[in-house]
Amino acid sequence: MWRAFIKAQNNKKMFEFFKKKISEALNKVEKAITEKVMNEKEFEKFFFDFELNLIQSNVSPAVVAKIKEELKKELVGKSVKKDLKKVLNESLKKTLNEILIEQNPSDFMKKIRNKKPFIIMVVGINGSGKTTTIAKLTHYFKSKKLSIVLAACDTFRAASIEQLKAHADKLGVKLISSEYGADSTSIAFDAKKHAEKNKNDLLIIDTAGRLQSNTNLMEELKKMKRVINPDACVFVADSITGADVTEQAEKFNAEIGIDYLILSKTDVDIKGGAIISASYAVKKPTLFLGTGQEYKDLKEFKKEEVIKKLF
Repeated sequence: MWRAFIKAQNNKKMFEFFKKKISEALNKVEKAITEKVMNEKEFEKFFFDFELNLIQSNVSPAVVAKIKEELKKELVGKSVKKDLKKVLNESLKKTLNEILIEQNPSDFMKKIRNKKPFIIMVVGINGSGKTTTIAKLTHYFKSKKLSIVLAACDTFRAASIEQLKAHADKLGVKLISSEYGADSTSIAFDAKKHAEKNKNDLLIIDTAGRLQSNTNLMEELKKMKRVINPDACVFVADSITGADVTEQAEKFNAEIGIDYLILSKTDVDIKGGAIISASYAVKKPTLFLGTGQEYKDLKEFKKEEVIKKLF
């Protein structure tokens, strides 16, 4: 019960920090505007403070530039002093609505049920929470009455296979694995054959964490994707890395190709900007938000709810 309370408070803080920073910026803007009609010079002056507040909320420079572009259209050369806060809020909501992309859960489930086995390849950097997220996904899809096989293709990180096996045992699903140092693509291939033979609904592949700058390791992921041809490549983004998640997501998308995002550790992210930054970086739908350590702590992403909480 106490853990649930802490989690709820942290999720609330994530949105409250962003709201506070936006509110601070809007108050400064309102005081700074002296002319009835805002000119370009006055816009640049006010946006300087506004930009700092967005960056402090872990909003990436690319997203800040997008917000600036949209606000400029709404403000420059127009009479806004009377309804400035309203205009700014509505413009921000409109921009975030364009940036954030959601996947209808029913449509996603339809895709999975129309292909057997449906193969999900999960990628991300070290420490992003991939293995825990896979366990949560397994719990989620089991609740939808799907039969699931897991593939332990992280043969690099110490104890990774044991960690995934512990989850598989607890969740009551089959795990395909080998020894450390084994070829990860071969394991994924064996898992695919097993899932096909046993007519399983879903195969979820765990992969070793790669720094986006490690070319050789990225080549291994590209090889696996070519051989296995997954139906969905899901990038797990660590929300507490802040704006750095932009570079990570962009690199993985460019090198491997991302179909969906999952934001992990949102229960300990008090700034909130990573959700916006990651979505803008790859322009792909966000499936879920990881909201804690328990299997049930996986929330379907709904952008309307996120935007509502940010304003």
